[in-house]
Amino acid sequence: MFHICSMSGVHVIWFKRDLRVHDHAALAAAAASGAPVLPLYIFEPGYWALPEHSRRQFDFIKEALEELDAALQARGAQLVVRTGNAIDVFSDIHRKHGIAAIHVHEETGLQWTFDRDKSVRRWARNAGISFREQAQHGVQRGRPHREGWADDWESMMRRPRITAPDSLISAGIASEDSPLPQDFGLGQDDCPDRQMGGRSHGVECLRSFLECRGRTYQRDMSSPLTAVDACSRLSPHLAFGTVSIREAWQAARRAQDAHTSAGDREFAVSIGSFTARLQWHCHFIQKLEDQTLIENRNLRPTYDGLQPVPEADDPRLTAWIEGRTGFPFLDACMRSLKATGWLNFQMRAMMMAFASHHLWLDWKRPAERLAALFTDFEPGIHYPQAQMQAATTDTNTPHICNPVKQSRDQDPEGAFIRRWLPELAGMPTEWIHAPWDAPASVRARAGIVLGQTYPMRIVDHLAAAEEARSRIFALRRKTRHATRAAGIDARHGGKAAGIPTRGQRRPLAKPRPEKAPDPLQLSFDLGAAPQIRIS
Repeated sequence: MFHICSMSGVHVIWFKRDLRVHDHAALAAAAASGAPVLPLYIFEPGYWALPEHSRRQFDFIKEALEELDAALQARGAQLVVRTGNAIDVFSDIHRKHGIAAIHVHEETGLQWTFDRDKSVRRWARNAGISFREQAQHGVQRGRPHREGWADDWESMMRRPRITAPDSLISAGIASEDSPLPQDFGLGQDDCPDRQMGGRSHGVECLRSFLECRGRTYQRDMSSPLTAVDACSRLSPHLAFGTVSIREAWQAARRAQDAHTSAGDREFAVSIGSFTARLQWHCHFIQKLEDQTLIENRNLRPTYDGLQPVPEADDPRLTAWIEGRTGFPFLDACMRSLKATGWLNFQMRAMMMAFASHHLWLDWKRPAERLAALFTDFEPGIHYPQAQMQAATTDTNTPHICNPVKQSRDQDPEGAFIRRWLPELAGMPTEWIHAPWDAPASVRARAGIVLGQTYPMRIVDHLAAAEEARSRIFALRRKTRHATRAAGIDARHGGKAAGIPTRGQRRPLAKPRPEKAPDPLQLSFDLGAAPQIRIS
């Protein structure tokens, strides 16, 4: 729904995690006002001081902003960049130019951004400025996340994408120079293989996945060896909004239908699995929207104090985050993440579970450190998942991964380990997954001295897993686990929300005849760039 506001004064479009002009409800609403518009992005020092944020995310955003600015300029308006506290920035603009309305997408982020948005909303109300928020991701504000959510989400996904405005009336306000990462203490670029930011890269990522890379997605998503190509790799573009969830969902559904018609069942099933995960993506964001404490506190207070909170320089935490635990597959995953900014979901879960159970660390600080390594850090997915892997939600059985078994299952020949841990390249495949078990003569021939050329394992993983399991189940026996778990699942569970189980493709609650697909819905309009068709 668009709100037509006063034409007297500037209408600001406040870009945050929605760095595109296509399928952008806030931009369309501002353009529909007929008033001069001010596209605005604010670099906030407080935001970049948070432990979850890092140089790799900053660089991705800067690249996305360059493409966004080009798309806006092609429509007659320039992206205006400001650095500072959001309220100070808005106050300065209002004092000099007069703001009639602020248009923005709802953001489900960290507690910091939640509090920031409340403060800006309050400031706007006191200043007599209309503050208009538009829904994004299908996440619903102010409504319990229970039965009916999935129907509403799919209904939003099926609606026509919002067309980018052909032209904008510029407010004629100049931009400042963009800040440097060093201005926020973000240091040197430490992610040489990071994905590039910007809508064109996001669209190409989606196109290549739906046309070729995604055929083996369902089969190959679990191993880091194959997931790097078989997964969509769209996550940073969804996290920062260079491509909308609805654009991805609609393109995927049409691609799935096309592969089905062509008789390519494997490809069609894989794309169906991808669309289901888009829904789970938003389902997890909805959890944080419903209960912001998930970022900072155990969903079940029963677990408070069960695991110690590590100090920032705790040697266990340091070894884990630097990929020096002595478990080759775990270390290879961490070093890969540090170099690329991305890792497949199953390996993310394994790393978080290892910190929580084998190292017996409270989940919060490891989750913060891990978040900074993800180019695609999405608070609404990261923190609910961190708690799930730490087993503090009571809704799932503790999943205590065996890192050696995972290594043998997901990297049977040791190729992934050898790529990221060259110091183990000479180790025979038979022993590479658990070098501490190898005869001394084998290690010597491979040039490996445990504790010198490669770390000794930080913990006996079998004993640590058994100890963690015993402690968790002992605590659960003392509490009303089943009753509490049922209450949490009723509030946050996928079944309560109406999300189908794996393998299902859920119809709308009230089936309706579908029109033939509009051919225009099969393409992404990139303005000055060539159209890329998804068909």
